[in-house]
Amino acid sequence: MNPHSPHPSSPGALLGSLRTYRELIYKLARMDVSSRYKGSFLGLGWSFFNPILMLAVYTFVFSFVFNARWGESTSGSRSEFALVLFAGLLVHGFFAEILNRAPALILNNANYVKKVIFPLEILPISSLLAAVFHTGISVVVLVIAFLALNGFLHWTAIFGPVVMLPLAIFSLGCAWFLASLGVYVRDIGQTIGLLTTVLLFMSPVFYPMSILPEAMQWVMLLCNPLTFIIEQARAVMVFGQLPDWGGLALYTAVSLLFMWAGFWFFQRTRKGFGDVL
Repeated sequence: MNPHSPHPSSPGALLGSLRTYRELIYKLARMDVSSRYKGSFLGLGWSFFNPILMLAVYTFVFSFVFNARWGESTSGSRSEFALVLFAGLLVHGFFAEILNRAPALILNNANYVKKVIFPLEILPISSLLAAVFHTGISVVVLVIAFLALNGFLHWTAIFGPVVMLPLAIFSLGCAWFLASLGVYVRDIGQTIGLLTTVLLFMSPVFYPMSILPEAMQWVMLLCNPLTFIIEQARAVMVFGQLPDWGGLALYTAVSLLFMWAGFWFFQRTRKGFGDVL
């Protein structure tokens, strides 16, 4: 295989890579998860302990110190603000983890580029699966905490994975874009770190959309990929509401196009990786 030859970038090629290398993708994702806690005393237990600790801190600070309520509501439970905040944070954390790691994916695996024939396009996929694992642990913590604090669980919580799926598709497209750009533009890693921090405060994580002017709400929905998903995740997980199926369908369609665009860009630009590295 000539590393400088064009690589297939059609949607069929994307599906073919997923099917052909599915076992390798799974193994890489499992190695990614296990290596993160390798040598630590608790091991994978940290993936469960960290969200529990953060949720406990949010509950104490916002429920008992600030006595905060979500939006204009004064009838919510003392822990509602912490649960709503945690739901928004786990959505942002999922997206931020993928974006922050993407620019260094190829740089940290340069041996795959230079020494062996390796399907580089699967590296962002395995990184995505690792992020899915950690976010899944956080979702479990949120569900257990909601049940413990309220004594019941909304049946609409079963739609949580459905709500997160479009964001995962969109994030994969971003990962392919950034993984390629990170090879040629080394500053992209620092830039993305700043961007995800700004995105935390420009998303409705610490505040509800309803407190913003209507025109600003539309701007956030159209320009911020996290806004709609955060609102939907809270709706199904915390407030017991059904998803906006029309909005999810539109978001999914746009995400699929963006994912393929990211894959196309990665495949078209990967032939120069060996020369740069």
